[in-house]
Amino acid sequence: MDQNNVFVCAKWQVKEGKLEAVLQLMKEAAEKSTQEQGNLFYNLHQSQEDHNTIILYEGYTDAHAVETHRNSEHFKNIVVEQVVPLLENREVILMNRLF
Repeated sequence: MDQNNVFVCAKWQVKEGKLEAVLQLMKEAAEKSTQEQGNLFYNLHQSQEDHNTIILYEGYTDAHAVETHRNSEHFKNIVVEQVVPLLENREVILMNRLF
């Protein structure tokens, strides 16, 4: 992996009763995101302790690719407009690999 790569770790707390809706929407978001030119991977994980806690782990070639992703129509339409209202809490951390 390149030192310019940017990794995103997002922790979402899904509202009670909204998990299935979020997972359905995220199937489409993940499919479209992995097709982006600067995307390295786009993985969703679920907490073993709290099924309403979803962790996204994404990799991008550089900061420009992250910006392109965040400005994409599918990100705006699916994640921002449809998924975010179904969340109790959303934390996003941008990271660079140290070694």
